[in-house]
Order: sequence, then structure tokens, then C-alpha cells
Amino acid sequence: MKKALLFARELVAAAVAEGATVVDATCGNGHDTVFLAELAGAAGRVYAFDIQKEAIVATRERLLQHGLLERVTLLQASHDDSTLWPPAPVSAVMFNLGYLPGGDHSLVTKAASTVAALQIAADRLKPGGVITLVVYTGHPGGLEEYSEVRRFLSCLPQTEFTVLEYRLINQVNNPPLLLAVQRLQAGRP
Repeated sequence: MKKALLFARELVAAAVAEGATVVDATCGNGHDTVFLAELAGAAGRVYAFDIQKEAIVATRERLLQHGLLERVTLLQASHDDSTLWPPAPVSAVMFNLGYLPGGDHSLVTKAASTVAALQIAADRLKPGGVITLVVYTGHPGGLEEYSEVRRFLSCLPQTEFTVLEYRLINQVNNPPLLLAVQRLQAGRP
């Protein structure tokens, strides 16, 4: 079985073609930003959000190491600022909910801004496009954020979206789980 992050990347890779516009809604240390920049290619564009300056710095450094900085717009801002998002169509949006690994664990993603960002993502997602959320629930507020995000996703119309929940249930220490959304192709149930 795949870990949540690996499964998320598999789903995103299937939805992103060369030249795509994609979003890393929580760039953290830049691993998913690099992944998305490689998928989108030289003709594509990645918009990478994080509220923490240290995350933007770490992501910029990782992109420079891989020669991918020119493909990415780095945004030190909340992912719920719709004025900073690319216009539709967006092929994929990746979220990692929780705190910055190696950073201040008191700074965590919050349900209100995450749900607002998910609404933006759903509105701009192209047919066949994918949103993935790797959700960490072991920190204070993590279960509450998961509950609010899951509630929002469960209300997306099934005529337009398919929503998946993937989790390992016999693991200790609250392993991450995956929530994934795909916008249906036009005319497909």
C-alpha cells in the first residue's frame, strides 16, 4: 500500500500535462513545488503559497537547486487570497495540512482558510483536474481542521466532483491521510 503523499503524487501526475497551471497551496519546504514544476514543464506555471517566510526561502532554495525557479510564482500569502490565484483552468492543487516540518509547530493550517482555499480551487479546477490534501491530524487543531475540510468536500455536488478518502487504519502515531477531489469530465456521470 502507498503512503498518503505518494498516492497524492500519483493522482496529480495523472492529471497534469506539460504546460499546465498548477498550485501548491502549502509549499512548506518545497518538495511538492519541485514535483509540480517538473510535471508542468517549461511551458507550465506553478503558484506556490505559504504564509511563512522561512517556507518561501526554503522553497526558493530547493527550486534553485533543481533549476526550476523560473517556472514558479512564490507567494508569501495565505492560500485563501483569491486575488493571487491563477485564473481557471487549473490542472492540480496540492495541500499538506498541518505545520511546517522543521518549523514552528504552533503555526498550523486552519480550517477557515483551508476551506476558503478549497472553494477557490474547486471553482478553478478544470475537468479531469485534481485537488489533493495530505492531512496530518496529530497536532492540536488537526482533527478539527480535518472535520471541517471533510464536511466541505462531502457537500461538493457528485454530478461535478468525485471525492476520495484514503487512510491507513492500523497505524500508530496518527499517520497522514489523503483526501482527493477530481472534477468530472463534461458529460460523464
